[in-house]
Amino acid sequence: MPTPRLEHWNADWGEITTLSIQDHLELQGYSVVRYDYPPGTRFNDHTHDVDKKDAVVSGRLKIRIGGINFILNRGDMIEISAGTIHSAEVIDDETVVSLDATRR
Repeated sequence: MPTPRLEHWNADWGEITTLSIQDHLELQGYSVVRYDYPPGTRFNDHTHDVDKKDAVVSGRLKIRIGGINFILNRGDMIEISAGTIHSAEVIDDETVVSLDATRR
């Protein structure tokens, strides 16, 4: 299993907005869909058949991969390779605005 790569928003890329993160991901060859996950949302262990990135526009999202917790804050993105078992959950009391990006 490839090591997941957590990426933090670089201020040189501009302000953190849905559109700026979406543009950043699309330039990397991803198709992007927005999801809003209310507090308490959780996804048990699952996989995807495509390489993807999850990006957080607002709120906090915990992704667990291989026994390691990755906390994604505003502007954070994580690469998840196809076939990687992972889970996710909204932490705190704020709705998470997430961009789900799949490799084209």
